Amino acid sequence: MLVALLLLANLIYFAWARGGLAMFGTVPARLSQSEPERLTQQIRPQLLQIRKDEGTGPSSPGPKP
Repeated sequence: MLVALLLLANLIYFAWARGGLAMFGTVPARLSQSEPERLTQQIRPQLLQIRKDEGTGPSSPGPKP
């Protein structure tokens, strides 16, 4: 009985956190508003460069002793 109650509580929380209970007027604060202040807090976003990680390729064998 306790396991079923905990499972039900988790399902309700999951639905609430994803915004699935919005039709009942219960929406988490993070879904009801956006965060435009994050865009204004960025420092020189034009300098952001995406680089390919050199360590993701096939590994080469190291020096043999």
